[in-house]
Amino acid sequence: MADGEVLALCQDMTISRAEFLRCLPAAVGHVPFTVAGSAIGFSEQTRRWRITVVALPDLQMGMIRLPRQRVSIHLAGWDAVATREFLDRFELYFRRAGG
Repeated sequence: MADGEVLALCQDMTISRAEFLRCLPAAVGHVPFTVAGSAIGFSEQTRRWRITVVALPDLQMGMIRLPRQRVSIHLAGWDAVATREFLDRFELYFRRAGG
């Protein structure tokens, strides 16, 4: 982890990388971010976030095959309230089947 970063979330998601990147802007409040390989990042004066997206083997149930990604969110410079708000928004935009 980079200086001052805290791992705020790590979860496996049944989503393709393309779909994840399509949904991400709304999930992070439409802030400008960069994508470099598996790392996605945002930085402003006092805080930053970094999301890593790593492909996992597909989940297969009979004829159904679902792509999976391991998603980790690292935050730096965020207080507890701002962290919870960020994670709540992120989870809301990726919630499926009624959450």
